[in-house]
Amino acid sequence: MQKRKRMNVRFLPLIIFIMLMFILYGFIASGSILFGTASERVPEQKGYTIHSRQAILVDLTTGKTLFRQQEEQRAYPASLTKIMTTLLAIEHIHDLHKTVQMPATVFSDLRDKDASMAGFLPNEDVKIIDLLYGTLLPSGADASGTLAISVAGSEQAFVSMMNQKAAELGMRHTHFANDSGLQDPRHYTTAKDLSLLLSYALKNSTFRQVFTTKQHRIDPTNLHPDGIMLHSTLFQKIGSGQINGGAILGGKTGYTDEAGLCLASLAKMNGHEYILITLGAPGNHSTTQYDIEDAYTIFKNQNERNAR
Repeated sequence: MQKRKRMNVRFLPLIIFIMLMFILYGFIASGSILFGTASERVPEQKGYTIHSRQAILVDLTTGKTLFRQQEEQRAYPASLTKIMTTLLAIEHIHDLHKTVQMPATVFSDLRDKDASMAGFLPNEDVKIIDLLYGTLLPSGADASGTLAISVAGSEQAFVSMMNQKAAELGMRHTHFANDSGLQDPRHYTTAKDLSLLLSYALKNSTFRQVFTTKQHRIDPTNLHPDGIMLHSTLFQKIGSGQINGGAILGGKTGYTDEAGLCLASLAKMNGHEYILITLGAPGNHSTTQYDIEDAYTIFKNQNERNAR
């Protein structure tokens, strides 16, 4: 018996080493599951290939999910975050035509982070409705930051409201850390969660109007007497958005180095409305827009399936 115990002790370092290797492998594997990398091309699915790591296609008319790919894998949403920011502003500010002043503090923070801007200026007096367009169309963090402060008094308080709303909508794998989608390891979601958010938001007529607008001129302000023309980043890249049998009606693009190219879009084909969320496509603003390429691929494939 003692001899057997001595043999077990002799092999103890080897056993510990093997256990540590298994633990290390588990950490590596869990990291790849939690956050997919945007640089990898996704294997062929349902007879066609997409570039995005995560995707989900939902028929709004029937509520059915028609295509899914790693839709519950954690990912960074980039500026798709502004869908939630816009929705909360609409729900909590009753007079959308009231004027607020753009806080100078918003701009100093955003310039340091190289955030996208709508073109507003510090201390500019702007209507809430124009800030909604400034948030969704050109993805202005100056507009979203001002909306957050207008609703809650501070970004931190607004973020708490964002997370509360996410919980109410059943977005179980989402946590927001800011109002704009700037990179933060604590700021994450999934394609499925974003589909829940967009499905809900599109029921609001004001949100739908802003989300599907191609361009909008804001009213004259104290610092822009001629107003500002705002353009949808999506429609600047896709033109008319026509698909055989339908069209892309609207959408919100997003990008950071960590998130890759992201897109939330709405299309109508053969009398049905569809929403598509794609996350983690490779590339950047200067490359082929693989998020938009994926949208055309998925929408066209679904349209062909409908025709069969």
